[in-house]
Amino acid sequence: MEHLSIKDIHERLQELQGWEMSDYTAIYKEFEFANFKESMDFAQKVGENAAHEYHYPEITIKNKIVRLTLTTPDEGGLTYKDFKLAKIIEQLI
Repeated sequence: MEHLSIKDIHERLQELQGWEMSDYTAIYKEFEFANFKESMDFAQKVGENAAHEYHYPEITIKNKIVRLTLTTPDEGGLTYKDFKLAKIIEQLI
């Protein structure tokens, strides 16, 4: 699977609310929760879904904030796989 063109990235970003692009190589979003436990529960759900999709996002937890960064390093940037996982993550909220 090869990485997406800049045009494809912009088109797919329009389908996702609140996700942003970083240097055309990754997309990211921060999610805020009521407390640390809710942040951890969400991160656990993301991890389970990501593993099912054979994807390994970067997950950063700072108390009530979870930041997710998606990229496909083996392809040198963003692929359909990243946007598919982002859509799955949105359904977890």
